Amino acid sequence: MPNSNRLLASLWSRDAEALRPQLRAVHLKQQKILYETGDAIAEVYFPTSAIVSLVVGLSTGEMVEAAMVGRDGVVGASSAFDGKISLCRAIVQLTGDAFACEAGALRVAAGQSQSLLSILVRHEQTVYAQALQSTACMATHDVEARLCRWLLRARDLARSDILQFTQEFLAEMLGVRRTSVTATAMRLQQAGMIKYSRGKIQILDTEALADTACECYATVNAHYRALLGGPPTTAA
Repeated sequence: MPNSNRLLASLWSRDAEALRPQLRAVHLKQQKILYETGDAIAEVYFPTSAIVSLVVGLSTGEMVEAAMVGRDGVVGASSAFDGKISLCRAIVQLTGDAFACEAGALRVAAGQSQSLLSILVRHEQTVYAQALQSTACMATHDVEARLCRWLLRARDLARSDILQFTQEFLAEMLGVRRTSVTATAMRLQQAGMIKYSRGKIQILDTEALADTACECYATVNAHYRALLGGPPTTAA
């Protein structure tokens, strides 16, 4: 079983053997939309190096990120327990690879294994916890703390200090104006935490970034640890 996705690597051997023939390797390009809100979930994705954002769109055209999924989890797992449609847009935020599985095949496998069903349910709880934390974060924390939290989470999932993101994309994910992201990124760069050039952010001081981030980064990791045994890595 591919161990580059933490959830797949954590499966019991009998569950891994049941899923192995159903998985196929796919490459996901940045900004590819896997599902729109209301779409039927036909395929499930287990990212290995890609990162996917689950975002909520508004009638004004604005988008706000509710959760981020990478090599720590799965996108579309609700289809395994008859979640027929996507409740948000799933968009690839960082180009990379994943394993794809037909939703029907995962549903059959989960129906035959309580252990597989259990881990999928617990994973969806971590996604729900992220969404709840994001709501509180947007309501109470400033842009600088939120951007630091977001960069740390992306770094953990990408396993890299270099992230390919435009300021426009960051602004969309954080639900703020681009000018706010520009000013905040400039302050972080002047403080020596990051280096920003067009379309690329390099994290220079992880410890300082963690000190500046809001509590939500640690809280989301704690939820993951409680439900699935620990996040893929941490900034510390």
